Amino acid sequence: MADFEQTPKDDLPQLQLDSQLCFPLYAASRRLVNQYTPFLKPLGLTYTQYIVFLALWESGSATVGDLCRRLYLDNGTITPLLKKMEEAEYIVRTRSRQDERVVTVTVTEKGWEKRQQAKDIPFQMGGCLPLTHDDVFTLYQLLRKLLQNFEP
Repeated sequence: MADFEQTPKDDLPQLQLDSQLCFPLYAASRRLVNQYTPFLKPLGLTYTQYIVFLALWESGSATVGDLCRRLYLDNGTITPLLKKMEEAEYIVRTRSRQDERVVTVTVTEKGWEKRQQAKDIPFQMGGCLPLTHDDVFTLYQLLRKLLQNFEP
């Protein structure tokens, strides 16, 4: 049995949790997404379904590939989510006749009704953020800049 030293070391500060940019981003993201739960639960939606709806409500339809790119989700994540949304009759998925690999997602009448039910969520969420309007705007700009640098 190896004898490992269990004493904390500070000789590698780059490995301290408080030195990581990823951790406050991760923790803040989880906390923020959890703040949506009381507003989404009465609508029977998860946060991920909500952001899919946000993307779809802008145009009424999109391909699965476009949704994956827009929402930074992979196909393995979005496909079961879309299946549940289709079973709930919020969307319809249609394969392209020209290319079977392309699937278009379209909002149904029931899905458009959810839009009306969700219309106040952004305002309700605004009250959950302990930031000024200027801080929110600055944070948004920085996060968009970060995401753009990760795009392929």
